[in-house]
Amino acid sequence: MKIFAVAALAFGFLMLPAVADGPVSDTEGKGIQAALAIWNCAGGEMEKESGDVTTYEIDDAECANGEYDFKLDGDFNITIATRH
Repeated sequence: MKIFAVAALAFGFLMLPAVADGPVSDTEGKGIQAALAIWNCAGGEMEKESGDVTTYEIDDAECANGEYDFKLDGDFNITIATRH
């Protein structure tokens, strides 16, 4: 039974859509920074994740109350914020 569960889990990962991380454009960077400014944050390492839906990931943004990682949707809305 365990073998079946492991095989099913492995197959499930193979069926996930491919996600490619890449750099953001200048326009995307400005949209990201505008969204972060609402939280009194700036900077960070920005990546664009392209799959079925475009999302953005920002690591180590400097905020007034600490360092955060963010995920944004394709419209630059913050969907996840995690404090370090």
